[in-house]
Amino acid sequence: MISRPLALRLREAGLVWRPATGDRFQLLAQDMDSTGTDAFTVSDMTIEAHAYPTGTVLGFNGTTEWALDSIAIEEALWLPREDQLREALKGTFQRLERDEQQGGWRVTCTFRGEAMSHLADTPEDAYAMAVLAEVEAAA
Repeated sequence: MISRPLALRLREAGLVWRPATGDRFQLLAQDMDSTGTDAFTVSDMTIEAHAYPTGTVLGFNGTTEWALDSIAIEEALWLPREDQLREALKGTFQRLERDEQQGGWRVTCTFRGEAMSHLADTPEDAYAMAVLAEVEAAA
């Protein structure tokens, strides 16, 4: 799972989230760590995404640990998975490789004809950095 600070940067850059079953998120209003212990998962049984003309709402169905009925999607921070980040790169993704010299994972993409490389401690964060660079460049 990507780090909370990186997820915040993706959100601020404009990465759009359309909640689906299996997606993980945290509440923006809470000071939660990036370990994933305070993350929720969208599920047909416990947390469902409801699309209304006024916006998407995440409904909490019968959860006892939180005094929540529902929250607006704007109050949630999406923590995209590795496969979702790779999909967001579309055709620009070239490869993921372990960089033994630098001690991390490197994602290489070709964006607007230029090769770009992003190094991070985890594959998820390397993908997220590549997506962030593309979203920021497209804005």
